[in-house]
Amino acid sequence: MMKINTQSGLKLAAITLLSVVALTGCSLSKGGKVLGTEEIKTKAESFINDNLMQGENKATVKEVVDDGDLYKVVVEISGGQQIDSYMTKDGTKFMPQAMNIEEMSKEAGNQKAQEDTASKQAKENLPKQAKPNVELFVMSHCPYGTQIEKGIIPVIEALGSKIDFSLKFCDYAMHGEVELKEQLKQTCIAKEQKDKLLPYLKCFLKSEKSDECLKEAKVDSGKMNACITKTDNEFKVMKGFADKTTWVNGRYPAFNVFAKDNEKYGVKGSPSLVVNGQEISSGRDSKSLLSTICSGFDNQPEECKKELSSTPPAPGFGEGAGSDSAAECGS
Repeated sequence: MMKINTQSGLKLAAITLLSVVALTGCSLSKGGKVLGTEEIKTKAESFINDNLMQGENKATVKEVVDDGDLYKVVVEISGGQQIDSYMTKDGTKFMPQAMNIEEMSKEAGNQKAQEDTASKQAKENLPKQAKPNVELFVMSHCPYGTQIEKGIIPVIEALGSKIDFSLKFCDYAMHGEVELKEQLKQTCIAKEQKDKLLPYLKCFLKSEKSDECLKEAKVDSGKMNACITKTDNEFKVMKGFADKTTWVNGRYPAFNVFAKDNEKYGVKGSPSLVVNGQEISSGRDSKSLLSTICSGFDNQPEECKKELSSTPPAPGFGEGAGSDSAAECGS
C-alpha cells in the first residue's frame, strides 16, 4: 500500500477504502465481536502509523467515541490537525474520514440552484430575434465538441428553417493534422452542400469513419475537394501545419478559416455556443440546448415545446449517454 503523510492524502485514502467496502459488499461489523474503546484506540493508531503515514510523522488517536454503528476515532496528525475518522466496532474496517451525506447533498442542491438562476438570467438577457442566429464553435476531434454536436443535431432538426445555424471551428487545433483536414472537409460541406452536413455529421460522430460517411450522406466529393483546395490556399491551413513557427503558443497549428469570428466573440475553446451574437452556456443534452436556443426568439414557435432528450450524449465519438459538464478543449 502506498504510504501517505498529509491530511489530503488521508482524505484520498478515505475515498479508496470506502470504495473497497462498498464494492466488496462488506457489512459494518454485524454479528462480529464488539471491541472496547481502548482496544480500538490501539488498533487504529497502529494501523494508521503502519499503513497511512510516513515513518518520520506519527499520528495519535486522541479520543474514541461511540457513534451509533461505528466508533468515531479522533486522529491528530502533524501540526496538531485533527481528523474525525471511523472504525467498525469489531475493529476490522477503518475509514479515515466520513462524508456527511446531508451536508454534501445540501451543498450540491444550493450549487444547482445558483446555476439554474444564472442560466435563467442569461437566457433572459439574450438578445431576441425573429430568426435566431446560432453559431457553434468546436474542434472536430474534441470530445466535448462532439458531445455538444450530438446534442444539438436533434435541435437543428426540430427547429429547421426557424433558425440560422452555422457550424464553425476554433482558430487552432489540438488534435493534429487529422483535425485540420476534417475541419476543412466539414467547412466545405457546410458551405456548398449544406443539406448534406447533418447526415454526414450524424454518421461521422457515431463512427469517425469519414470516407464511409461521405458516401452514406451522398456528398459530392469532387465538389468538396475543389472547395478544400481553394479554402486551404486562401487560409494556408496545411502550410501553417508544416511550419511550427506559426503555431499558436508554439503548441497548436492554426485554423484561421473562422479567425475573425473567433476574435469577435472571444472564443477560447471547444465547444463555444453563440446565439444572436452573444456567447451563452448551455447543458449539452438536446432538451437544454433547445431551451437555450429558443430563448433567442422574439416569439417562440411551437417547435420550442418539442420534447427532446434530457440525457447528455457521451463525449467523443460513438453512442451512449454521458454526464453534463462544462469541460472543454482549450489552451
